[in-house]
Parts: sequence; C-alpha cells; structure tokens
Amino acid sequence: MSEQVVSEKKKKDLYNKEVLLEVKNLKKYYPVTAGFFQRKVGDVKAVDDITLSLKKGETFGLVGESGCGKSTAGRTLLRLTDPTEGQIIFDGEDITNLRGSKLRKARRNFQMVFQDPYASLNSKMMVGHLVDEPLRNYTNKSHKELREEVKKLLKRVGLRAEDYYKYPHEFSGGQRQRIGIARALALNPKLIIADEPVSALDVSIQSQVLNLLKELQDEFDLTYLFIAHDLSVVKHMSDRIGVMYLGHMVEVGDKEEIYHEPLHPYTQALTSAIPEPNPLHKKERIILEGDVPSPQNPPTGCVFHTRCPVAMPKCKEIVPQLKEVRPNRQVACLLYEEENK
Repeated sequence: MSEQVVSEKKKKDLYNKEVLLEVKNLKKYYPVTAGFFQRKVGDVKAVDDITLSLKKGETFGLVGESGCGKSTAGRTLLRLTDPTEGQIIFDGEDITNLRGSKLRKARRNFQMVFQDPYASLNSKMMVGHLVDEPLRNYTNKSHKELREEVKKLLKRVGLRAEDYYKYPHEFSGGQRQRIGIARALALNPKLIIADEPVSALDVSIQSQVLNLLKELQDEFDLTYLFIAHDLSVVKHMSDRIGVMYLGHMVEVGDKEEIYHEPLHPYTQALTSAIPEPNPLHKKERIILEGDVPSPQNPPTGCVFHTRCPVAMPKCKEIVPQLKEVRPNRQVACLLYEEENK
C-alpha cells in the first residue's frame, strides 16, 4: 500500500474520530506597566482570539514565524499559564478555570516535550528520578516497581536501562530529548504538546527523534500538538496544520492542501520559502516587505495587512474571521469573504 493511500485512509479515519481538545476564542495577554507606580499602559497580545480543535489520534502542526505566539498557545492550552479569555475543553471537560487538585488530576492526561532538552531537565537529579517523578506524584507504586517501569520506558525511547543511574550532562542533545519524551510518556497521557522538539538538535539527529515520536503515537494512541517553525518538519509530522501570525490563526487545513495550494497570503509566502529538491522545478519566491509588527501595538483591521502583497484598503479596518471557505479548510482573509458573497 503506497504512502499516499495510507495518508488518505488516515485522513478519513480522523474525520470520523471524536474531538479530544477544543479551543474557543483563546486569548493570552501580558500586561505592560510603566512609571513609578507600575500602572498598566497596555498589553502584549501574545495569543489573540484563536480557535482550533484536535481529533483523537491526530497530529496538529502549529507553524509561524518566531514570536507569533505558538509556544504561548501551547503553554496556555496545558494551563502552565492562565488564559486571559476563551475556553479550553479537554476530552469533554472544561479545564479553563480549574484550580488546585482538580487541575492536578486533569494534568496527568496531557504532557509537554520542551524545546531545550537540557534546560527542561534538573541537572542535579538522576535520569531515573527525572522520569519517575510523574509516577511518584500520581501513583502509589513501590520504588522497585518505579525503577522497573522507568527502565522499560528508557529502553522504549532508545536508551539503555543502566542510563537510569546517570545525570543529564552525561548525554548528548538527542539523548536528552529522548529522556524528556520518556518522562512525558510516564503517565500514559492522551495528549502531548511538542514545542519545537527538534530545533535544538543536530540535523542528523532530528529525523531519529521525529520517527520515534511517530512510532510512539501509533503504539500509545497519542494525540500531538506539534509546534515548529520548520515547515518541512511540520509537513513530515502533521495530519492538519494551523498557521499563526502575530497571535492570530490565519489558516487551518489538511497538510497536503496547505502545502500544495495555500490560500492565505502569509501561508503562500511561508510555503514559497521551502527549498525545492528538484532543480528543474522552479517556483516563485514571495518576499514579504517590512518587519513583523509588535504584539504590544498590532495593526488595526487585519494584522497582516502591513506586509500583505494583495492588501485592500478595507483590510486596515476590518478584522477577518477564521471561516470555512472549503470543506475542512478555514482561512481568515477578506479576499475569500468576497469570493463567497
């Protein structure tokens, strides 16, 4: 069976699956203060009104330039930081305002793999204790049971059982990231948010870690929110893709459709930057003018209009909403609102 046929079958299966994570109008603002009394003078709008959903068993890729709010969105979804507005529904339960023991109980079902595999690991703890920490917090297993389970996890992610007794500084970057993945798997979660999990690794190691994540997804029935800025990596990993710009979601769709026929002008510019392996195949490179505006003082109307090559006068005034313009394809652009009239 060809890879394309397998991909099409998986896509159809995913459309029939239940929604695991639903996010509605999520906002995360950070207050800006000034003066002797530190009065609030504004907000940094890191995430500004995004809506998305993840089906059970799928990988949803979140892409965009650095500073667009991808990582903040991931941390807010995990409730590592509190949302300013919006709603987060995980497996049918509203976790937006959970606190204390209720939030702690919900958190065992979603974990995170961080970008920097060294900074995310306590350098003073043995690897075995780093990986078994979630188990110690959420289960009543004996020390012997914990040790055996952790050794199995270490072997499953490509490490050795005797690595249990070593410390993070004794490992390479790729091995440290495997430790982080083992720790995320310890409680058998339903959702893993992978925040740039290979960007800090050598190119030769990246494919090994990505293939490991794919294997683990099939084995443990995992759902991934995969955050990255490398478009080729996101295409390799994802079933669907969401494109973010300056805190806003501008396009959502199936990965093949996003890459072969991007609709939003920003997505078109991003995909035009992907290197073409075939030297005989030429494609037009779209160069965006100007710099990304500050999230503290975003443009009025469409946030992309200051750099958009096809901007219209009304783009400065009207904020486009993320709407379905084709089956399972959403775009936030006034060009497509005109087409549908």
